[in-house]
Amino acid sequence: MIIDRYISTEVIRPFISGLGLLVLVFIGYSATLQLNLAADGQLPLSSAFKLIGLNTLITLEILMPSALFFSVLAAISRMYRDAEMTVLYASGVSHYRILESVFKLSVVVAMITGFISVEGRPWAYREVYRIEAEALAEFDLKKMATGEFVSMGKSDYIFIADNIDLEKGLHKNVFLHKKHRKDRRTEIIVASSASLPALNPGAALNAKFYDGYHYLLDQRKSQDVTMRFGELTINLENNEAHNTYRRKAETTAQLGQSGEPKDIAEFQWRLSTPLATLLLALVAVPLAKTEPRESRFRSFFVAISVYVGLFGLTSVTRTFIEQGRIGAFPGIWTAYAVIFIVLLFLLRQPRAKKQ
Repeated sequence: MIIDRYISTEVIRPFISGLGLLVLVFIGYSATLQLNLAADGQLPLSSAFKLIGLNTLITLEILMPSALFFSVLAAISRMYRDAEMTVLYASGVSHYRILESVFKLSVVVAMITGFISVEGRPWAYREVYRIEAEALAEFDLKKMATGEFVSMGKSDYIFIADNIDLEKGLHKNVFLHKKHRKDRRTEIIVASSASLPALNPGAALNAKFYDGYHYLLDQRKSQDVTMRFGELTINLENNEAHNTYRRKAETTAQLGQSGEPKDIAEFQWRLSTPLATLLLALVAVPLAKTEPRESRFRSFFVAISVYVGLFGLTSVTRTFIEQGRIGAFPGIWTAYAVIFIVLLFLLRQPRAKKQ
């Protein structure tokens, strides 16, 4: 227990400071992007701060395993440099006992990382998409009340309004125009007000017009139609409504029932983050070993190279699964099997003999 507490303390201190630094760097980067959008009027300031917090939660899935890896590396390396490891070995403490202490601490961090990956990250993505959609809708509402003709998304509708009531979501003195090229007809709506509450790239445009006229002008025959209405509801075609499936925001349970390669890759990635956290922390233990008078920068460079290689391996494996080149089994577990083999290889390396 003394050994566990001591090693845990030595690892936790750089872990907290390192993770805090990484989070601050990311918050600064994210704040630059979001606050610029807020300054341009594309995003409310409150939404900008929410997005900064949500994006930070999303990145913890990567930041926590990385911070733990370098914390274990730094802590064990210092113990080798200060000859504390030599004293422990001389006292009968084995290399595997040190590994066990790191494992116990890593389990706690892995559980937190796993919860973020399985539950927190998809929830954060859902909130991010919702906030961005609402901000885009409000921005479009303002943009469409400038007294200028505006093309509605990627559709063929041309819209103009003189004014807007944001509280009621109503445009005032509106004009809507669309050409039906196949039927050679032109559709025109003129109304005193209109409600377009779903100006959202993720939803169809269900519009209501009040107190106006609906014109259908036939270009082939003289069969024009004029209709006076008090309230008219039409479904405006919106190509953006068929947006790509956002699997990052899907629940883990739903992904587990899917047979799509990209869904399988995302599902296995979420489940594997605790294992990645454990393996990275354990790999850092043998990588931290330094011999007397050996440059610590050399071992640190080797450790970074291994770290980049392991993350690159999991990313490539995930891409292969998405492309269908690797099946659901062995799937992403292939990469972690390789990492486990690397760990066994490092642990079996004989200690250098003194000359």
